Amino acid sequence: MPYNVSVIFLFAAIIITMIAQAKVNSNFRRYSKVRNNKGITGAEAARTVLDANGLNDVRIEKINGNLTDHYDPRKRVLRLSQSVYGVNSVAAVSVACHEAGHAIQHATSYAPLKIRNSIVPIVNIASSLSWILIIVGIGLLYTNYYMGDLLFNIGVIAFVTVIAFHAITLPVEFDASRRALKQMEMQNIIDEEEDRGAKKVLGAAAMTYVASLTVAIANLLRILALRGRD
Repeated sequence: MPYNVSVIFLFAAIIITMIAQAKVNSNFRRYSKVRNNKGITGAEAARTVLDANGLNDVRIEKINGNLTDHYDPRKRVLRLSQSVYGVNSVAAVSVACHEAGHAIQHATSYAPLKIRNSIVPIVNIASSLSWILIIVGIGLLYTNYYMGDLLFNIGVIAFVTVIAFHAITLPVEFDASRRALKQMEMQNIIDEEEDRGAKKVLGAAAMTYVASLTVAIANLLRILALRGRD
């Protein structure tokens, strides 16, 4: 792929990411103002889903920030942000149940989640070193071609590892949202009227992961195109 085309592709991917993030924020703000008919909070919704699936030992904690919600499989703790934990909106229960979905995945040994969790240490190292190796490798091509080419290729392999992490994240996140919607319906957390709002909140959030993968692939194409110019 020509370098100019790869740059255009990267620019387009960044625009997609910005749009996806804006849509997440927009949908979350919109449905944060819509009280769910049951009047239950995000923490209560998550507790209901966890208990219904035999996960009584999974704790729920409140953390600072906005949309910093996550499930910690090592400590078996579901952490909910201030905008979710004690809030009784459609958005809050949707996000909380999504995180509970991750806890269910963990408990049922959902394969993509196990794979993602197992490569996290490798991805952390690869993410930190990939760009350094690529830049140093390109710089050395003019003075020590063999070493520069070796470092560049190792950097690309590290970058591909990061892309693989983004790719395996997609089924994990989509499945967690699917489980969340199913559990919210089964446990009567939301009604038919609120289902549409929950789907919009979870759907927009899932698209941010698609955008992240797109940017990562675009960056790899740009790197390869840059290497091809030398």
